[in-house]
This record gives sequence, C-alpha cells and structure tokens, in this order.
Amino acid sequence: MSNEPGITRDEAMKLLKEHLKNEKLIAHCVAAEAIMRALAAKFGNDPELWGIAGLLHDLDYEITGEDSSLHGAETAKILEAKGLSPLLADVIRKHNAEGLGLERSTLFEHALTCAETITGMIVATALVYPDKKIASVKTNSVTKRMKTPHFARAVSRERIMECEKIGIPLNEFVSLSIDAMSEIAGELGL
Repeated sequence: MSNEPGITRDEAMKLLKEHLKNEKLIAHCVAAEAIMRALAAKFGNDPELWGIAGLLHDLDYEITGEDSSLHGAETAKILEAKGLSPLLADVIRKHNAEGLGLERSTLFEHALTCAETITGMIVATALVYPDKKIASVKTNSVTKRMKTPHFARAVSRERIMECEKIGIPLNEFVSLSIDAMSEIAGELGL
C-alpha cells in the first residue's frame, strides 16, 4: 500500500467541507489532524499521511450519523473512488473497527483511534475552565477527569487508552495531544 495520501492538505480540507457542515465536527477533525501529525513526528512516520487521516476520519459522519455499521466504511468508499491511498482508506475504516466488525492491529490504526478520541476529552476539559481555552488545560486535569465516568461520558476511555498499544503512557499521550491542539487553538476557537 502506498504511503502517499494522494491528496494535499488543502484538497483534503476542501473535501471535508464539502461533506461536513457542522463547524464543531470540522474542528474535531482539525484537532485529530494536529495530534496525528505530532504522533507521526514522534514515530518517524509521514506527517502528511497521518495528518490527512486525522483530518478525514469523520468525513462520512453527516451521511452515516450514529450508524456504526456504516461509519468509516463510507469514507473509505469516497476516498477509494477518488483514487486515494488504500492505506488511508483502510486506517480510516478501522478507526471504527468495532462498528464494522474489524480489528485494529497497526501503529497507524491505534494512533488514529486514540488521537481522534482524546480530542473530546481535552475540549470537554477546556470548557469547564472560566476562559474555555486549551492553554489552561493541564495533563493531570484531563487524566483525573477520565476517571470520572459522568464527565464527557460519550468519550470512550478504552479508545483513548489505545495509546498504550502504541507504546505511549497515558500522561505522555495527553500531554502530546494538548500541545498539538494548543498550536491550533485559534483555529479551534479554544
């Protein structure tokens, strides 16, 4: 499988905005992109490929909604029809492995899953602060809130913990994610 995404970041953003109208969902995808770029750099992988995977992972969300039997698979079909990297389509499909009856097994697959999921916990944590800014979020604040089941209850702690499957302890992963999101806080409105 090609390690080239087959699409530029600008083209990916245009495609994302063609399929998603919800600004918060677009911001979630941009946040996932930032974390994926940071993870790619950490592991010596291609930040373009990994970043675009983060950016496009929820491309089909407004089509599939809460239907986990379709989410990810529809994005993969869209990307494959455009002739984009089969690796990109596959990793995006597997970020919803549970809903599609698949299994994640690679570094890239686990990275996308934990990266896109931690964004919700970080944003929820930022929103409890008076200034509602990512810059105010501390690693221990996020990890402490993860232990509180009713806080951001829709955010899967199990999926975040996949960071350990790629060899990154939770505190280090949360810190890397906060730093990555902080760099684009203006774009996220946080």
